[in-house]
Amino acid sequence: MTTVLCYGDSLTWGYDAETAGRHSHETRWPSVLAAGLGPEIEVIAEGLNGRTTIFDDPSTVADRNGARVLPTILGTHQPIDLVIFLLGTNDLKRHTGGGRAFEAGIGIERLVEIVQTFPYQRGYAVPKILIVSPPCFVATEDPEAQMLLGHAIEESQKLSYCYAFVAEEYGCDLFDAGEVCETTPRDGFHLDAENTKRLGEALVEPVRAILARS
Repeated sequence: MTTVLCYGDSLTWGYDAETAGRHSHETRWPSVLAAGLGPEIEVIAEGLNGRTTIFDDPSTVADRNGARVLPTILGTHQPIDLVIFLLGTNDLKRHTGGGRAFEAGIGIERLVEIVQTFPYQRGYAVPKILIVSPPCFVATEDPEAQMLLGHAIEESQKLSYCYAFVAEEYGCDLFDAGEVCETTPRDGFHLDAENTKRLGEALVEPVRAILARS
């Protein structure tokens, strides 16, 4: 069985800004990707609201530091053929990553290093990596969302640029989610049902191509 691990934050978990709940299972992008790839490929969704790349968030009980949790996830689900990272949105919060895309790029680099150096079981290959750059933020009238990430609209536009350097240096694939989907003005940084579904559909062929490579 070919295995794809989707490691992300609320965009992967399926947060619905309209209801403050969760999108239906069938519309979340990992579910749409799984449906498009077919039953011969297992797609594992490991999304956590608020997850960062490498930064602590003391405001919550759950451990949102992606680098600290990732080794356990890799050990749990191995063997893994492909890891898809969709992270960085929460690194732009001032109380976690400091509010700059540069720090998110550093974080993604560390996550890639963890995947490429993890001590997998004997005989298991190192997974391929696809870095998905989050879509850019948009303006919102929601006052809480403005206070949380309203400052970072311009920085969000730099994420794909920062991630491209990491992908080139470490031999990873890169996909810019902003080319196929848009964040909702409801809060400025999440995906509505239509756009999370659109992302899953757009990833099917790139993922197939990556998995087909020896």
